[in-house]
Amino acid sequence: MEVINSPKKIKLMQQQINKNLFKGQSFYIGIDVHKKSWKVTILSKSTEHKTFSQNPDPKILAKYMNRHFPGGDFYAVYEAGFSGFESCRQLMDLGIHCKVIHPADVPTSQKERDQKSDKADSRKLAKCLRSQEFNGIHIPERILEADRALIRQRFKLVKDIARVKNRIKSLLFQFDISIPDQFTSAQSRYWSKVYIDWLKNLEMDQESLRSTLDNYIDMGQVLRKKLLEVNKQMRELSRSPKYEHKCGLLLSIPGIGINTAMMILTQLGDIKRFVRLDELCSYIGLIPKMHSSGDKTQTGKMTRRGRKELKIMMIEASWEASRKDPALMICFENLKQRMKKNKAIIRIARKLVSRIRYVLIHEQEYELGIV
Repeated sequence: MEVINSPKKIKLMQQQINKNLFKGQSFYIGIDVHKKSWKVTILSKSTEHKTFSQNPDPKILAKYMNRHFPGGDFYAVYEAGFSGFESCRQLMDLGIHCKVIHPADVPTSQKERDQKSDKADSRKLAKCLRSQEFNGIHIPERILEADRALIRQRFKLVKDIARVKNRIKSLLFQFDISIPDQFTSAQSRYWSKVYIDWLKNLEMDQESLRSTLDNYIDMGQVLRKKLLEVNKQMRELSRSPKYEHKCGLLLSIPGIGINTAMMILTQLGDIKRFVRLDELCSYIGLIPKMHSSGDKTQTGKMTRRGRKELKIMMIEASWEASRKDPALMICFENLKQRMKKNKAIIRIARKLVSRIRYVLIHEQEYELGIV
Protein backbone atom coordinates (compact mmCIF):
# COMPACT_ATOMS: atom_id res chain seq x y z
CA MET A 1 0.00 0.00 0.00
CA GLU A 2 1.30 3.41 -0.96
CA VAL A 3 2.04 5.68 1.96
CA ILE A 4 1.25 9.34 1.30
CA ASN A 5 3.61 11.60 3.13
CA SER A 6 3.23 14.73 1.02
CA PRO A 7 1.33 17.44 2.96
CA LYS A 8 -0.05 18.74 -0.33
CA LYS A 9 -1.53 15.36 -1.27
CA ILE A 10 -2.95 14.90 2.21
CA LYS A 11 -4.57 18.34 2.02
CA LEU A 12 -6.05 17.62 -1.43
CA MET A 13 -7.49 14.31 -0.21
CA GLN A 14 -8.97 16.01 2.83
CA GLN A 15 -10.55 18.66 0.65
CA GLN A 16 -12.01 15.97 -1.61
CA ILE A 17 -13.48 14.17 1.39
CA ASN A 18 -14.92 17.41 2.82
CA LYS A 19 -16.35 18.35 -0.57
CA ASN A 20 -18.67 15.32 -0.49
CA LEU A 21 -19.13 15.10 3.27
CA PHE A 22 -22.93 15.61 3.12
CA LYS A 23 -23.53 14.01 -0.27
CA GLY A 24 -27.03 12.55 -0.53
CA GLN A 25 -28.36 14.53 2.46
CA SER A 26 -31.11 17.11 2.05
CA PHE A 27 -31.26 20.46 3.85
CA TYR A 28 -34.36 22.63 4.04
CA ILE A 29 -34.07 26.40 4.30
CA GLY A 30 -36.92 28.63 5.46
CA ILE A 31 -36.38 32.32 4.67
CA ASP A 32 -38.42 35.11 6.24
CA VAL A 33 -37.68 37.87 3.74
CA HIS A 34 -37.43 41.53 4.70
CA LYS A 35 -36.01 44.54 2.94
CA LYS A 36 -32.93 44.92 5.18
CA SER A 37 -32.38 41.37 6.41
CA TRP A 38 -33.35 37.71 6.07
CA LYS A 39 -34.15 35.41 8.97
CA VAL A 40 -32.97 31.94 7.92
CA THR A 41 -33.71 28.53 9.47
CA ILE A 42 -31.86 25.40 8.29
CA LEU A 43 -33.29 21.92 8.89
CA SER A 44 -32.09 18.49 7.91
CA LYS A 45 -34.33 15.43 7.74
CA SER A 46 -34.52 15.13 11.53
CA THR A 47 -32.53 18.03 13.00
CA GLU A 48 -32.79 21.79 13.29
CA HIS A 49 -29.29 23.14 12.71
CA LYS A 50 -29.51 26.88 13.11
CA THR A 51 -31.62 30.01 12.85
CA PHE A 52 -29.76 33.21 12.05
CA SER A 53 -30.03 36.62 10.39
CA GLN A 54 -28.13 37.67 7.29
CA ASN A 55 -28.07 40.42 4.70
CA PRO A 56 -30.67 39.94 1.94
CA ASP A 57 -28.20 38.44 -0.54
CA PRO A 58 -28.62 34.93 -2.07
CA LYS A 59 -24.85 34.66 -2.60
CA ILE A 60 -24.22 34.91 1.15
CA LEU A 61 -26.68 32.09 1.84
CA ALA A 62 -25.25 29.87 -0.91
CA LYS A 63 -21.71 30.43 0.37
CA TYR A 64 -22.79 29.54 3.92
CA MET A 65 -24.50 26.33 2.84
CA ASN A 66 -21.60 25.15 0.66
CA ARG A 67 -19.10 25.87 3.42
CA HIS A 68 -20.98 24.17 6.27
CA PHE A 69 -22.79 21.38 4.38
CA PRO A 70 -20.62 20.57 1.36
CA GLY A 71 -22.13 18.16 -1.13
CA GLY A 72 -25.64 18.41 0.29
CA ASP A 73 -28.86 19.00 -1.62
CA PHE A 74 -30.33 22.37 -0.69
CA TYR A 75 -34.01 23.37 -0.82
CA ALA A 76 -35.31 26.83 0.10
CA VAL A 77 -38.67 28.57 0.38
CA TYR A 78 -39.94 32.07 1.14
CA GLU A 79 -43.32 33.78 1.07
CA ALA A 80 -44.49 35.73 -1.97
CA GLY A 81 -44.44 39.45 -1.38
CA PHE A 82 -42.64 42.67 -2.16
CA SER A 83 -39.38 40.96 -3.16
CA GLY A 84 -40.91 39.19 -6.16
CA PHE A 85 -39.13 36.25 -7.78
CA GLU A 86 -35.61 37.61 -8.26
CA SER A 87 -34.26 36.02 -5.09
CA CYS A 88 -35.72 32.69 -6.16
CA ARG A 89 -34.09 32.90 -9.58
CA GLN A 90 -30.71 33.81 -8.07
CA LEU A 91 -30.87 30.95 -5.56
CA MET A 92 -31.70 28.52 -8.36
CA ASP A 93 -28.70 29.77 -10.34
CA LEU A 94 -26.52 29.18 -7.26
CA GLY A 95 -27.61 25.55 -6.96
CA ILE A 96 -30.33 25.92 -4.32
CA HIS A 97 -33.74 24.56 -5.33
CA CYS A 98 -36.12 27.34 -4.38
CA LYS A 99 -39.88 27.68 -4.16
CA VAL A 100 -42.13 30.66 -3.44
CA ILE A 101 -45.21 29.98 -1.34
CA HIS A 102 -48.44 31.95 -1.13
CA PRO A 103 -48.74 33.35 2.44
CA ALA A 104 -52.24 31.87 2.78
CA ASP A 105 -50.84 28.37 2.10
CA VAL A 106 -48.52 28.36 5.12
CA PRO A 107 -50.03 26.15 7.87
CA THR A 108 -50.37 28.27 11.01
CA SER A 109 -51.53 27.36 14.51
CA GLN A 110 -53.34 29.69 16.91
CA LYS A 111 -50.19 29.87 19.08
CA GLU A 112 -48.09 30.92 16.08
CA ARG A 113 -50.59 33.63 15.21
CA ASP A 114 -50.59 34.95 18.79
CA GLN A 115 -46.79 34.84 19.16
CA LYS A 116 -45.62 35.78 15.70
CA SER A 117 -41.91 36.50 15.15
CA ASP A 118 -39.44 36.35 12.27
CA LYS A 119 -37.72 33.37 13.87
CA ALA A 120 -40.97 31.46 14.21
CA ASP A 121 -41.94 32.31 10.62
CA SER A 122 -38.66 31.05 9.16
CA ARG A 123 -38.91 27.80 11.18
CA LYS A 124 -42.48 27.33 10.04
CA LEU A 125 -41.48 27.75 6.40
CA ALA A 126 -38.60 25.29 6.72
CA LYS A 127 -40.84 22.67 8.37
CA CYS A 128 -43.49 23.21 5.71
CA LEU A 129 -40.89 22.68 2.98
CA ARG A 130 -39.52 19.55 4.65
CA SER A 131 -42.97 17.98 4.93
CA GLN A 132 -43.86 19.01 1.33
CA GLU A 133 -47.27 20.30 2.38
CA PHE A 134 -47.67 22.83 -0.43
CA ASN A 135 -47.26 23.54 -4.13
CA GLY A 136 -45.08 26.52 -4.92
CA ILE A 137 -46.18 29.51 -6.96
CA HIS A 138 -45.35 29.35 -10.66
CA ILE A 139 -42.15 31.31 -11.33
CA PRO A 140 -42.43 33.17 -14.66
CA GLU A 141 -39.53 33.96 -16.93
CA ARG A 142 -37.95 37.32 -16.23
CA ILE A 143 -38.96 38.73 -19.63
CA LEU A 144 -42.58 37.67 -19.09
CA GLU A 145 -42.61 39.29 -15.67
CA ALA A 146 -41.30 42.52 -17.22
CA ASP A 147 -44.05 42.47 -19.88
CA ARG A 148 -46.57 41.79 -17.14
CA ALA A 149 -45.36 44.86 -15.22
CA LEU A 150 -46.13 47.10 -18.23
CA ILE A 151 -49.69 45.76 -18.55
CA ARG A 152 -50.28 46.14 -14.81
CA GLN A 153 -48.96 49.69 -14.99
CA ARG A 154 -51.70 50.52 -17.46
CA PHE A 155 -54.30 49.02 -15.11
CA LYS A 156 -52.98 51.17 -12.24
CA LEU A 157 -52.96 54.32 -14.37
CA VAL A 158 -56.63 53.80 -15.22
CA LYS A 159 -57.41 53.50 -11.50
CA ASP A 160 -55.40 56.64 -10.70
CA ILE A 161 -57.31 58.63 -13.34
CA ALA A 162 -60.61 57.37 -11.93
CA ARG A 163 -59.53 58.54 -8.46
CA VAL A 164 -58.78 62.05 -9.74
CA LYS A 165 -62.17 62.23 -11.48
CA ASN A 166 -63.96 61.10 -8.33
CA ARG A 167 -62.07 63.68 -6.25
CA ILE A 168 -63.20 66.44 -8.60
CA LYS A 169 -66.81 65.33 -8.37
CA SER A 170 -66.51 65.08 -4.59
CA LEU A 171 -65.07 68.61 -4.46
CA LEU A 172 -67.91 69.99 -6.56
CA PHE A 173 -70.47 68.22 -4.39
CA GLN A 174 -68.79 69.48 -1.21
CA PHE A 175 -69.21 73.11 -2.33
CA ASP A 176 -72.70 72.56 -3.80
CA ILE A 177 -71.63 72.99 -7.43
CA SER A 178 -73.86 70.95 -9.72
CA ILE A 179 -72.75 69.51 -13.04
CA PRO A 180 -75.13 70.88 -15.70
CA ASP A 181 -77.60 68.49 -17.32
CA GLN A 182 -76.01 69.18 -20.70
CA PHE A 183 -73.11 66.93 -19.67
CA THR A 184 -74.04 63.30 -19.74
CA SER A 185 -72.50 60.78 -17.38
CA ALA A 186 -70.37 59.53 -20.28
CA GLN A 187 -68.95 63.01 -20.94
CA SER A 188 -67.91 63.49 -17.32
CA ARG A 189 -66.62 59.92 -17.07
CA TYR A 190 -64.43 60.14 -20.17
CA TRP A 191 -63.57 63.82 -19.74
CA SER A 192 -64.78 65.25 -23.01
CA LYS A 193 -63.21 68.52 -24.17
CA VAL A 194 -66.35 70.55 -23.47
CA TYR A 195 -66.55 69.12 -19.95
CA ILE A 196 -62.92 69.99 -19.20
CA ASP A 197 -63.42 73.49 -20.61
CA TRP A 198 -66.41 73.92 -18.31
CA LEU A 199 -64.32 72.87 -15.31
CA LYS A 200 -61.52 75.26 -16.26
CA ASN A 201 -63.88 78.21 -16.77
CA LEU A 202 -66.02 77.56 -13.74
CA GLU A 203 -66.35 80.77 -11.72
CA MET A 204 -65.50 80.49 -8.04
CA ASP A 205 -65.40 83.07 -5.24
CA GLN A 206 -62.56 81.44 -3.32
CA GLU A 207 -59.10 81.47 -4.89
CA SER A 208 -58.04 78.39 -2.91
CA LEU A 209 -60.96 76.41 -4.31
CA ARG A 210 -60.05 77.46 -7.84
CA SER A 211 -56.45 76.39 -7.28
CA THR A 212 -57.51 73.03 -5.84
CA LEU A 213 -59.72 72.27 -8.84
CA ASP A 214 -57.02 73.35 -11.32
CA ASN A 215 -54.51 71.09 -9.57
CA TYR A 216 -56.82 68.11 -9.92
CA ILE A 217 -57.42 68.90 -13.61
CA ASP A 218 -53.68 69.14 -14.26
CA MET A 219 -53.08 65.84 -12.44
CA GLY A 220 -55.75 64.14 -14.52
CA GLN A 221 -54.41 65.45 -17.81
CA VAL A 222 -50.86 64.39 -16.97
CA LEU A 223 -52.09 60.90 -16.13
CA ARG A 224 -54.15 60.72 -19.33
CA LYS A 225 -51.10 61.69 -21.38
CA LYS A 226 -49.05 58.99 -19.69
CA LEU A 227 -51.86 56.47 -20.27
CA LEU A 228 -51.75 57.22 -24.02
CA GLU A 229 -47.99 56.53 -24.01
CA VAL A 230 -48.45 53.23 -22.15
CA ASN A 231 -51.27 52.22 -24.54
CA LYS A 232 -48.91 52.80 -27.46
CA GLN A 233 -46.19 50.70 -25.79
CA MET A 234 -48.70 47.95 -25.11
CA ARG A 235 -49.91 47.88 -28.74
CA GLU A 236 -46.31 47.65 -29.94
CA LEU A 237 -45.74 44.76 -27.54
CA SER A 238 -48.87 42.98 -28.81
CA ARG A 239 -47.47 43.14 -32.36
CA SER A 240 -44.19 41.49 -31.35
CA PRO A 241 -43.56 37.90 -32.55
CA LYS A 242 -44.01 36.62 -29.02
CA TYR A 243 -47.63 37.80 -28.69
CA GLU A 244 -48.99 38.65 -32.15
CA HIS A 245 -50.45 35.24 -33.03
CA LYS A 246 -51.99 34.48 -29.61
CA CYS A 247 -53.30 38.03 -29.28
CA GLY A 248 -55.07 37.63 -32.64
CA LEU A 249 -56.65 34.38 -31.44
CA LEU A 250 -58.02 36.03 -28.31
CA LEU A 251 -59.37 39.02 -30.22
CA SER A 252 -61.62 36.62 -32.14
CA ILE A 253 -63.57 35.97 -28.92
CA PRO A 254 -66.52 38.36 -28.40
CA GLY A 255 -65.87 40.71 -25.48
CA ILE A 256 -62.07 40.42 -25.58
CA GLY A 257 -60.18 43.58 -26.55
CA ILE A 258 -56.48 44.18 -26.85
CA ASN A 259 -56.13 45.33 -23.21
CA THR A 260 -57.77 42.18 -21.87
CA ALA A 261 -55.91 39.96 -24.35
CA MET A 262 -52.51 41.28 -23.27
CA MET A 263 -53.44 40.99 -19.60
CA ILE A 264 -54.41 37.34 -20.17
CA LEU A 265 -51.24 36.46 -22.10
CA THR A 266 -48.80 38.13 -19.73
CA GLN A 267 -50.54 36.94 -16.58
CA LEU A 268 -51.14 33.31 -17.54
CA GLY A 269 -47.96 32.59 -19.49
CA ASP A 270 -48.17 28.99 -20.70
CA ILE A 271 -51.87 28.08 -20.67
CA LYS A 272 -51.02 24.36 -20.67
CA ARG A 273 -49.77 24.53 -17.09
CA PHE A 274 -53.46 24.61 -16.08
CA VAL A 275 -54.55 21.00 -16.55
CA ARG A 276 -58.22 21.65 -15.82
CA LEU A 277 -60.57 24.58 -16.25
CA ASP A 278 -61.18 24.69 -12.49
CA GLU A 279 -57.45 25.27 -11.90
CA LEU A 280 -57.50 28.25 -14.28
CA CYS A 281 -60.65 29.71 -12.70
CA SER A 282 -59.10 29.26 -9.26
CA TYR A 283 -55.94 31.08 -10.37
CA ILE A 284 -58.00 34.01 -11.66
CA GLY A 285 -60.26 34.01 -8.60
CA LEU A 286 -63.57 33.06 -10.24
CA ILE A 287 -64.55 30.53 -7.58
CA PRO A 288 -66.84 31.00 -4.55
CA LYS A 289 -66.03 30.48 -0.91
CA MET A 290 -67.49 27.23 0.38
CA HIS A 291 -68.24 25.77 3.79
CA SER A 292 -69.33 22.16 4.04
CA SER A 293 -70.17 20.31 7.24
CA GLY A 294 -72.24 17.15 7.48
CA ASP A 295 -75.22 17.40 5.16
CA LYS A 296 -74.98 21.17 4.78
CA THR A 297 -72.97 22.94 2.11
CA GLN A 298 -72.91 26.72 1.86
CA THR A 299 -71.36 28.78 -0.91
CA GLY A 300 -70.61 32.45 -0.49
CA LYS A 301 -69.03 35.32 -2.38
CA MET A 302 -66.03 34.98 -4.67
CA THR A 303 -62.78 34.23 -2.94
CA ARG A 304 -60.46 37.19 -2.47
CA ARG A 305 -57.56 35.06 -3.61
CA GLY A 306 -56.59 35.32 -7.27
CA ARG A 307 -55.23 37.85 -9.73
CA LYS A 308 -57.30 40.94 -8.97
CA GLU A 309 -56.48 42.80 -12.21
CA LEU A 310 -57.29 39.80 -14.38
CA LYS A 311 -60.46 39.01 -12.45
CA ILE A 312 -61.79 42.55 -12.90
CA MET A 313 -60.99 42.61 -16.61
CA MET A 314 -62.59 39.20 -17.16
CA ILE A 315 -65.82 40.31 -15.51
CA GLU A 316 -65.84 43.52 -17.58
CA ALA A 317 -65.26 41.47 -20.72
CA SER A 318 -68.12 39.15 -19.71
CA TRP A 319 -70.61 42.02 -19.69
CA GLU A 320 -69.58 42.82 -23.25
CA ALA A 321 -69.58 39.17 -24.33
CA SER A 322 -73.10 38.66 -22.96
CA ARG A 323 -74.30 41.25 -25.49
CA LYS A 324 -72.27 40.05 -28.50
CA ASP A 325 -72.20 36.25 -28.21
CA PRO A 326 -75.68 34.73 -28.82
CA ALA A 327 -74.94 31.62 -26.75
CA LEU A 328 -73.75 33.66 -23.78
CA MET A 329 -76.68 36.06 -24.21
CA ILE A 330 -79.19 33.21 -23.90
CA CYS A 331 -77.32 31.72 -20.95
CA PHE A 332 -77.18 35.10 -19.19
CA GLU A 333 -80.91 35.67 -19.65
CA ASN A 334 -81.67 32.23 -18.19
CA LEU A 335 -79.39 32.81 -15.23
CA LYS A 336 -81.03 36.16 -14.47
CA GLN A 337 -84.33 34.36 -13.94
CA ARG A 338 -82.99 32.68 -10.78
CA MET A 339 -80.26 35.00 -9.47
CA LYS A 340 -79.09 38.59 -9.47
CA LYS A 341 -77.23 39.95 -12.50
CA ASN A 342 -73.99 40.42 -10.59
CA LYS A 343 -73.98 36.74 -9.66
CA ALA A 344 -75.03 35.60 -13.11
CA ILE A 345 -72.16 37.44 -14.77
CA ILE A 346 -69.66 35.38 -12.73
CA ARG A 347 -71.03 32.23 -14.39
CA ILE A 348 -70.65 33.95 -17.75
CA ALA A 349 -67.07 34.84 -16.86
CA ARG A 350 -66.28 31.17 -16.22
CA LYS A 351 -67.71 30.27 -19.62
CA LEU A 352 -65.62 33.02 -21.20
CA VAL A 353 -62.52 31.61 -19.50
CA SER A 354 -63.41 28.22 -20.99
CA ARG A 355 -63.48 29.79 -24.46
CA ILE A 356 -60.12 31.46 -23.84
CA ARG A 357 -58.55 28.20 -22.71
CA TYR A 358 -59.93 26.33 -25.74
CA VAL A 359 -58.67 28.91 -28.22
CA LEU A 360 -55.17 29.09 -26.75
CA ILE A 361 -54.71 25.33 -26.36
CA HIS A 362 -55.98 24.45 -29.83
CA GLU A 363 -54.47 27.59 -31.43
CA GLN A 364 -57.47 28.36 -33.59
CA GLU A 365 -59.74 31.37 -33.80
CA TYR A 366 -63.01 31.27 -31.94
CA GLU A 367 -66.19 30.59 -33.88
CA LEU A 368 -69.61 31.20 -32.43
CA GLY A 369 -71.08 27.99 -31.10
CA ILE A 370 -67.96 25.79 -31.09
CA VAL A 371 -67.49 25.85 -27.30
